[in-house]
Amino acid sequence: MNTIDITEINRAWDDDAVPVLMKYIEIPARSPMFDPHWEAAGHLDAAAELFLAWAQKRDLPGLAVELVRLPGLTPVLVAELPATRSDLADSTVVLYGHMDKQPEMLPWSDGLGPWTPVLRGERLYGRGGGDDGYALFAAFLALEALHRAGGDHGRVVVLIEASEESSSVHLGAYLDHLESRIGRPDLVACLDSFCETYDRVWLTTGLRGVAGGVLEIVVAEDSPHSGRASGVLPSAVRILRQLLDRIEDSASGEILIESANVQIPDERVREAAIAAGLFPSLASSFHPVPGLQLMSHDPAEQLLRGTWRPALEVIGIDHIPSVDDGGNVFRSRLRVKLSLRVPPTSDVQAVVTEMLDRLTTDPPYAARVHFEPGARGPGWNAPPFAAWLTDAVSQASATYFGNPSASCGVGGTIPFMGMLVQRFPDAQFLVVGVLGPESNAHGPDEFLHVPTAKKLTACVAEVLDAHARSLL
Repeated sequence: MNTIDITEINRAWDDDAVPVLMKYIEIPARSPMFDPHWEAAGHLDAAAELFLAWAQKRDLPGLAVELVRLPGLTPVLVAELPATRSDLADSTVVLYGHMDKQPEMLPWSDGLGPWTPVLRGERLYGRGGGDDGYALFAAFLALEALHRAGGDHGRVVVLIEASEESSSVHLGAYLDHLESRIGRPDLVACLDSFCETYDRVWLTTGLRGVAGGVLEIVVAEDSPHSGRASGVLPSAVRILRQLLDRIEDSASGEILIESANVQIPDERVREAAIAAGLFPSLASSFHPVPGLQLMSHDPAEQLLRGTWRPALEVIGIDHIPSVDDGGNVFRSRLRVKLSLRVPPTSDVQAVVTEMLDRLTTDPPYAARVHFEPGARGPGWNAPPFAAWLTDAVSQASATYFGNPSASCGVGGTIPFMGMLVQRFPDAQFLVVGVLGPESNAHGPDEFLHVPTAKKLTACVAEVLDAHARSLL
């Protein structure tokens, strides 16, 4: 194979991909969890049609692209590309991404907004650019670059779903529906992960699972004056504090749910120590207030806490007015959305069952308490990497980023990976992404670091060729 032309990749990104990606950012394609009326709204369909039109224009011999729609489920873009050689026809590579988005999460900085694409220097701001709209473009531009260089690849299936931000609630049905078309992949490349720095390829070796739900507490059917009810009725806020204490030690942050705690594998502990030496601190990705005491000041322990240890977050509360609107009204009910990140190897269903039991058994003051399990997604612990994959990623990283690759776990969840590793335990998995320092996926001022997307595109092309060569 000739050298991948990074100049041509850069041009394709600037002239062809970025303008369409900016149109995609303008579409409020919220994931179905955040838009119950997504089908009527049409935004996910609009994003899917935009992606379809762009993908159909790719210069790839034999490419077939379509939108697959199952009744009542969000669409999936599926593309199939024949292998470059007949002796690679039995090998399948899956390239994965998603097109659905998180909600707005206001406020954004002046001049920026979730549905307002803004290109400032190397950063393309707007919801969904880096998580995960870029993946479609990286996948197809990598394939085009590989073809121009005369490289090889097995049969390729590109899969872009539209429910990932809702724990991929619709994906399982599509994997069943598309089983014969997907086949049995021996390489899966997921382009929806993080990178700890922008100076190299970061291989993701683990993803935490997520167990969540909505906790509702009711102590009275009315909302009386706080001067009359307080001290007589138990506040829903007090009951919430007691219930949360059943699943988290508020002083240490330790999760008390037995099934949510696992022994961290020795190789992941060693990996975190190596990765921590490549950047000063995971906390440097954020903007803590001056003097804030971190959960740990050891960079390696920070990585382990953020990738292998469980952690609870309250991500939404109903029935609490804003400070400006807060009058002297007793809090007689609360509705709270919980998200518990769990280790890659934990049993998510067991965690949800234990959460349900702890939160609803013998509620404080005999209040009415209901817990409705919601978002849940399995974690993923990477199987051992084949020597060819380790070498290919490290060499590609050195070529296009100027540094060898590195690896570590990630605290987020990609349910697709848990689903795939159960179905195809013998496959190799390349999990990479562009969500680096300050990129703020899911939050205000999310951005795509465009140079990283370009370089990662070249790296994906190199890995696809290396995979083909490993089979010949």
